[in-house]
Amino acid sequence: MGHLARLLEADGIPTVVVAVRAFLPRLEPMKIPRLVITAHPLGRTLGAPGDHQRQREVIVAALRLLETATRGGTMVEFAEPYRMAS
Repeated sequence: MGHLARLLEADGIPTVVVAVRAFLPRLEPMKIPRLVITAHPLGRTLGAPGDHQRQREVIVAALRLLETATRGGTMVEFAEPYRMAS
């Protein structure tokens, strides 16, 4: 996904990659233009199934990064821990 983001960026299409912290060692060398890292488990990047509030929060964080990043390679951590949907 990181390589695809770089290709899209090269064509003028801004991107944000959202990934779980477990993939960070693989993603850092890719020099992804914008990256949001979550503390969620694999397969639950946006949050637990049915946790619409958390999923929305992660997506909003990604959109904010898209708006505010001033340089390539910007990474932010979504600090909220994983939670089960209620």
